[in-house]
Amino acid sequence: MSKLIEILQQTEGRKLEFKEALPANSELSKTVIAFANDAGGELYIGIKDNPRQVEGIKESELITLEGKISNIIHDLCEPVILPEISFLTYEARHIIKILIYKGSNPPYHIKSKPVTESTYIRVGSSNRQATSAIIAELERQKLNKSFDSEHSYLKTFEELSINSFSRLFKEKTGETLTPQTIKKLELYNEELGKHLPTNALILLSDDEIRRQLFPYSKIECARFKGIIPGNFIDQKTIDVNVAEQPEQAYQFVLRHISQGST
Repeated sequence: MSKLIEILQQTEGRKLEFKEALPANSELSKTVIAFANDAGGELYIGIKDNPRQVEGIKESELITLEGKISNIIHDLCEPVILPEISFLTYEARHIIKILIYKGSNPPYHIKSKPVTESTYIRVGSSNRQATSAIIAELERQKLNKSFDSEHSYLKTFEELSINSFSRLFKEKTGETLTPQTIKKLELYNEELGKHLPTNALILLSDDEIRRQLFPYSKIECARFKGIIPGNFIDQKTIDVNVAEQPEQAYQFVLRHISQGST
């Protein structure tokens, strides 16, 4: 009971939603899919959100609604999502709790529609249709593969300019960045006899291909007069390789700090 009282005091969000009554089939399935694609979540049926009030569900309807909820999730969602459904009581009023765990086989979507059109994610307290980039990230999660480790076919590792990264690596580690070291760091993959750089190595490179593939991998720095942006005193775009960006941004901040701190 104490846990439910605590839940009732929280606002709807990424992992929490309240419904006064069982929502329409499509709305329920979207919420369940969004929870499964994201961090999991809890949906409470029988609680009005605004204003927050426990309306409750008739005890005679609990078993029927439990079966209906299970059927909706099974029939409309793909891959299979297994909800954990339980009944709670608050001040003699009955509530249905639907617990959805983070799925291990994303992207989850509406069974009758293409993945590109019916994959949903949780953004705050709402369900949003996933973009192609987010769907690709969900696919990588299923394969336990990161974006950094994906490789590019546009250039081989040998053709990539990594002079700045090599100097920085030497400075920080005292070691020379050899092809063997780069392979050990899994910064390139071998395919069809070619050494293909990963996205991580491209981001660490000085090559023009970095700006072509990742035009937003940069830091914009600005100092402006007063408290309203617009009257700029100094600006700088830091678009070198990502290994050097933090230090340059830090130096920009230091250059404009006028007060000391202890």
